[in-house]
Amino acid sequence: MSEDNKKPKSKQLNIELPEEIADGIYANLAVITHSTSEFIVDFIKIMPGLPKAKVKSRIIVTPQHAKRLLRSLNENIKKFEKQHGEIQDSDGLGGMPMNFGGPTAQA
Repeated sequence: MSEDNKKPKSKQLNIELPEEIADGIYANLAVITHSTSEFIVDFIKIMPGLPKAKVKSRIIVTPQHAKRLLRSLNENIKKFEKQHGEIQDSDGLGGMPMNFGGPTAQA
């Protein structure tokens, strides 16, 4: 057997990013629930002065993927803070921005 055949072949993942997804969706709240087999993350956009908010995206992952996501977020936050300084956590009702400080919406 030649040396080339002994080397493990590199596996490459080709990821496609469709144009309609590339722009992203803005969310300023995430609600996380779980069962024994999955974690569900609902990304929500809350608008100032409005009592109703919409779920903009729902992501469902296995517990193993949720843990990998947590680890990856922690690593990336550390890198971000090393470059830009500590991210300040917002004060308020459990960190949930219920009052943005603007005028109350009226119909």
